[in-house]
Amino acid sequence: VINIIYYHFMTNKSNYEYLLSDLTKLKGVGAKTTNLLKKKKINNIFDLLWKLPKSYTDRSRSTKIKDLKIGENQTITIIPQKYSFPRVRNLPNKVSCADETGEIDCIFFNSYEGYVRKILPLKKEITISGKIGFFRNKYQLTNPKYISEDSSLIKQKHNTYSLTDGISEKIYNKIINQIIKNLPTLNEWHSDNILNKFGKIKWNDAIVELHKPENIGNYKKNFYQRLAFDEIFSTFLVNSEIRKKIKKIKKKSKLVDKAKQDKILNKLEFTLTKDQFKTLEEINNDLSSTNKMFRLLQGDVGSGKTIVSLLAAYNTINSGFQVAFMAPTEILARQHFNFAKKLFSNQINIELISGKSEYKNKKEILKKLADNQIDIIFGTHAIFQKKVFFKNLGLIIIDEQHKFGVNQRKRLSDKGGKDCDVLLMTATPIPRTLTMTLYGDMDLSIIREKPKSRKPIKTYSKLESKIDDVIKFIKKEIKSGNQIFWVCPLIEESKKLDHSSAVKKFEYLNKIFPNQVSLLHGKTDLEDKEVILDNFLKKKFQILVSTTIIEVGIDFPNANVIIIENANKFGLSQLHQLRGRVGRGDKDSTCILMFKSNLSENAKKRINILKESNDGFYISEEDMKIRGFGDILGFKQSGIKNFKLADPIHNSDLFLLAEKEIRRIEMDNDNISKFKPLIKLYDRADIINDIA
Repeated sequence: VINIIYYHFMTNKSNYEYLLSDLTKLKGVGAKTTNLLKKKKINNIFDLLWKLPKSYTDRSRSTKIKDLKIGENQTITIIPQKYSFPRVRNLPNKVSCADETGEIDCIFFNSYEGYVRKILPLKKEITISGKIGFFRNKYQLTNPKYISEDSSLIKQKHNTYSLTDGISEKIYNKIINQIIKNLPTLNEWHSDNILNKFGKIKWNDAIVELHKPENIGNYKKNFYQRLAFDEIFSTFLVNSEIRKKIKKIKKKSKLVDKAKQDKILNKLEFTLTKDQFKTLEEINNDLSSTNKMFRLLQGDVGSGKTIVSLLAAYNTINSGFQVAFMAPTEILARQHFNFAKKLFSNQINIELISGKSEYKNKKEILKKLADNQIDIIFGTHAIFQKKVFFKNLGLIIIDEQHKFGVNQRKRLSDKGGKDCDVLLMTATPIPRTLTMTLYGDMDLSIIREKPKSRKPIKTYSKLESKIDDVIKFIKKEIKSGNQIFWVCPLIEESKKLDHSSAVKKFEYLNKIFPNQVSLLHGKTDLEDKEVILDNFLKKKFQILVSTTIIEVGIDFPNANVIIIENANKFGLSQLHQLRGRVGRGDKDSTCILMFKSNLSENAKKRINILKESNDGFYISEEDMKIRGFGDILGFKQSGIKNFKLADPIHNSDLFLLAEKEIRRIEMDNDNISKFKPLIKLYDRADIINDIA
């Protein structure tokens, strides 16, 4: 019995490992074809299964020569009658063929005489397929690829793929058919309850159905739904395992002193919202626990995440631990540093590590950090370099963490040590299905409610041809002592074009508002950038012309107008993030979306949604419906799970089913070793590679 069980396990293991084999394991696939496929990010046999046909050519029906249609792919059965092999170089070889209804010439360029004789032997019945041409009053087939004495090999439906240059449709079909024919039988990993949802179809059968020509685009069928579910479920399963592993880590609990926390709260010029209090309580409970915190704090623009995170830092420090607060840019790190200095006065030791810090000063800060003389350190990713040592790190806070994928987050959690809690923050509201996918490895806190002092931003749209109206409006705002952001778009991901766009607008506005305009773009030196932003904060000029680099986190209370050019070039979520740069003071704020005429229907939808709502969560849902899942945040995001079949919009029911099944597995404490092939196949096993 033991031998049978062992054989069964090893057979299943070799089966899924075959699917992860190099492409050269396939018959007829050499180094050249392998390299061509790898350019399409097809690195193993399993990857080929998800290169789906976009259409198919029906070669199953045979046509007589007299009924042929010029310009169409058609299949005929003919008898070669005569060869014509010219001795003049570069002239094609010709084979005259016929059936009982007429004649057709098969033309071959760059083909050897022997090859032509082999594939089209005289007086034998041959089935041939290709695009029909007509030359000198005669039907013609040029370089036909589908030729065989066995008509059953030709008379089929042949899938059409989006091909890599150098690989023909015939070769590609041969490769795919070879894999389908040799598809290994895998042990089922799903419960009967889940399988019943998909008509009990097995993984292998679902793959076969997926590649049948008649099933192209059948997204609602059981086979497609089951395979999409596998993708979603494997991602959730890995996230669940990471969550469990982190929860198993035992740490020293922090003693949250509510009395000290309340003293800070009473100093504030505003009252926390219900969502802020609820989130702070969730974080405090994690800090007080003996289980390690690994939490994402998600909130809309201006919802007040920073104050919640700093209160968590304060509670950690009062328990005798240090805190590291990381931001994506020095500007944002300095902004948080200044806010913390103001909030805590001289109660705790706060420092900032900056790229501009002098070597002597930086060395002194690092020594203090190692000697536990600094309570909270602010900086960019540099604060986690190897040469930076903490005496007693108890909390890592990372602002705008969307640049971190699952692997990076896991490493970050490990780096902090067992007593170190991790709090990540993002001001980018994203749809629920996407949250489950991207952040399922973490506990989640959400701040939806905005402070009462935060006024809604009035949003208008304006044709670019009406720029004179916008200039009049700006003159009026400047006269009232207000400041303006003027954002130029990122065009075709080109810094050069982006840069020139901003420069041209700066030159245009500087003529109208001399000495009142400054310019900021991707090529601006870091030192100059900080000077420009500091001068804008001090109101030394009134208009800042900028590219999208002002999108995240920068806080200028006196800026209450933002003009966004070519607004139709941006996604909804990015427009919402840009709009969030204003409305941070007590004045009414305005966002003007400028666009060219002849907008697409989707562009009109985006602009109207933004004019109707200031709710980032609603906007993100609508953005995903319009643009799809791939680039919801308006830029390429690292760590996004690129599903091959599943779609968070169309398969939201499968996402919810996967979440429910994961909860069941967690509650029943199921052994997940049976899911190892699933996780291995979907390329996530490197994160939890010690599954039994």
